Amino acid sequence: MSPSPQPSPKQTEPAEPAGRHFEPDLRPMTRINLRPIASPMPVGFFAVAIASVIVGSMQLGFFGDDAHRAVALTILPAFVLQLIVSILAFGARDVLAASLMACFSGTWLASSLVLALAPPSGSEVLGVLNLVFAIFALLMATVAHRKRAMWIVLCVAVPRFAVGALFNLSGVTVAGYLSGALGLLLGCVAMYAAFALMLEDMRGEEVLPIGRKGPARTAVEGDLAVQLRDIERQAGVRRTL
Repeated sequence: MSPSPQPSPKQTEPAEPAGRHFEPDLRPMTRINLRPIASPMPVGFFAVAIASVIVGSMQLGFFGDDAHRAVALTILPAFVLQLIVSILAFGARDVLAASLMACFSGTWLASSLVLALAPPSGSEVLGVLNLVFAIFALLMATVAHRKRAMWIVLCVAVPRFAVGALFNLSGVTVAGYLSGALGLLLGCVAMYAAFALMLEDMRGEEVLPIGRKGPARTAVEGDLAVQLRDIERQAGVRRTL
C-alpha cells in the first residue's frame, strides 16, 4: 500500500495587531491640482500707498479741519481692496502676504469708522490699535526679510504706526506731523513695491530691484520641480493646519 499524501502546509500571513489598520499606499493615486492666479500683491501695496498718503496729508494739515469724514470715505476702499488681496493670497498659499494684507485691511476699516463717526475716546482706542499693529508689523518683519519688498514696507510701517499711536494717545502736535511724514514715506515705498512687482509679473523677470533672496528668489527663478517641493506639507494639502 502506498502512503497517503500528506496535506501541504499552508502559508499563513502575519496577523495584524489588534486595533490597528494599515491603509494602502495612496501616493501613486494622489493628484494635487493647483489653480494659478495672478499675484494680488501690486493691488495690495497700491492700496497701502493711497491710504497712507491720504491719512498722512491730513496729519500734515494739507486738508481743512473738517476733512475727517472725507478722509474716512476715501480710505474705506483700501479696506475692501486689501481684504480681497488677503483672500487671494491665502489661496496662493502665501501666509505672510495674506496675514499682512488682512491686518492692514482691518486697520483701515477701523480708522475709517473712527474718523467718520468720531465716537467718544475714539482717538485713544485708535492709538492702541495702531500700537498693536506696529508690534505685529515688527514681528512680521523679523520673518519676512527674504521677501525684500514686503520687508521694506514693514520697516517703514512700524515707525509710522508707532508714532501714529503716540499722536493718538498723547495729542502731541509734533508726533502728528512726524506720523504724517512717515505716512507719505510709507506711501512712496509701497508704490514702488507695487510697481516693481507688477513689472516683474508682466516681464517674467526682475525689472526694478526688490532684493529677493533665498526661497523668494527661487519662487521666481526656480523651475516647476523646485516649486512643488514639499507641497504635501503645505496648508490645504496636509490634514491639519
